[in-house]
Amino acid sequence: MKLSALQQSYLTRRPNSFRGSAQLDSSGDGAVKSPAAIFWLLIHGLCCLVSLVLGFRFSRLVFFFLFSTSLYTAPFRGGTEIEAPLNVPPAANRTAAVSTASRVVVGRHGIRIRPWPHPDPVEVMKAHRIIERVQREQRSLFGVKNPRTVIAVTPTYVRTFQTLHLTGVMHALMLVPYDLVWIVVEAGGVTNETASIIAKSGLRTFHVGFSERMPNSWDARHKLESRMRLHALRVVRKEKLDGVVVFADDSNMHSMELFDEAQNVKWIGAVSVGILLHSDDSSSMVQMEEEGAVMPVQGPACNATDKLVGWHTFNSLRYTGRSAVYIDDKAPVLPTKLEWSGFVLNSRLVWKDVDDKPEWVKDLDELDGVDEGIESPLSLLKSTSMVEPLGNCGRHVLLWWLRVEARTDSKFPSQWIIDPPLDITIPSKRTPWPDTPPELPSNNDKVLIGTQEQTNKPSTRTKTPRSRRSRSKRKHDTKVIGMQVSTHSEQN
Repeated sequence: MKLSALQQSYLTRRPNSFRGSAQLDSSGDGAVKSPAAIFWLLIHGLCCLVSLVLGFRFSRLVFFFLFSTSLYTAPFRGGTEIEAPLNVPPAANRTAAVSTASRVVVGRHGIRIRPWPHPDPVEVMKAHRIIERVQREQRSLFGVKNPRTVIAVTPTYVRTFQTLHLTGVMHALMLVPYDLVWIVVEAGGVTNETASIIAKSGLRTFHVGFSERMPNSWDARHKLESRMRLHALRVVRKEKLDGVVVFADDSNMHSMELFDEAQNVKWIGAVSVGILLHSDDSSSMVQMEEEGAVMPVQGPACNATDKLVGWHTFNSLRYTGRSAVYIDDKAPVLPTKLEWSGFVLNSRLVWKDVDDKPEWVKDLDELDGVDEGIESPLSLLKSTSMVEPLGNCGRHVLLWWLRVEARTDSKFPSQWIIDPPLDITIPSKRTPWPDTPPELPSNNDKVLIGTQEQTNKPSTRTKTPRSRRSRSKRKHDTKVIGMQVSTHSEQN
């Protein structure tokens, strides 16, 4: 009986619960469908998203400031810290100093701060030797296998710009990574000025004098320089110098690739030379630009198969009547038809009694009587078709020809050493460091000087009102009386 009553009550309650849930669902659907509920739901989601992002960023910043302060060091150091690397610590304490070096945290990785310059000069020299060894190994693997000695020939003479030009070519030759012999032929004989310059190079040099003096005209200078170069080739034959001969004029600019290309020549080769013209006459240069003048280049001309078919020479017709004749002329200085500096030759070409010497080469003895007509090394050959084009068959300019000289009557100190000191042409208004410091005045002198300055000041004023002068005079009298009284009291 009781069981049937419980079942009856359960059945009556179950439909009511389903009815209540259905009402709730229907009420919820209505609430969701309202626009206000959707708007507040979106606002709530947006606020949750913003708070999530800001909270994550803020938590990272807090973590960084709390836990990374011990790993961070300021990038600016004080005076004592800057002077510290200059005092080299002992070897025993150096490892401890390095281990306790500060670190800067960048992201997840630290950067070690090392003192600069390096505190140990021995370690610096070891690093330089390692770099030099690596470069030597790379040169042996990828460079010339058996490099030959470079024999540089430079004609020169004492003049105002000799130190400028000869120092430039000297530093270029010092950078050559091959064994080098420098033959310097000086017009007018050997001088101490030239010897002092080439002695600074540290290279193996031959300083040879030439009896003739350098003329004042450019045409005669070109011819004399050709004879000076032939004189250097006779020195090569006499000393049996083995290598490649490069004609390095003192006023030319040389690329290091020139000496690399010189190692590839078998007997005689040619490279392209850029001709740089200089003129002080602006009107003539503007006229040349209007005619379409471009930077001229001398060198070999090749065909599509990289075979020598001719020469690209300098066209001097457009400069007819506008070129320099003498060194003092303000006009462009023109080169010869083919410059010596554009050729590289094997030193064995000028030797005597060489078994493998080619037959198309003339002997130097045959040119003794015709030195005047020699303008380029092509005069040494019986056939110019045997010249080897270098520098990607003349497409690369490897040196630049330039002639810039001062007036022949210009004055310059010997060896550019100023002795005695220069005269004062513009006196200095203020001398910050006098030879003898002035004596400081005593207290009494200061009082007297002050009173004298005050007495002199009213006399310099010419347009002051009368009342101001009387007022300043009364003040001055009171000051003088007070000073006199103080001096009398001190004496008593």
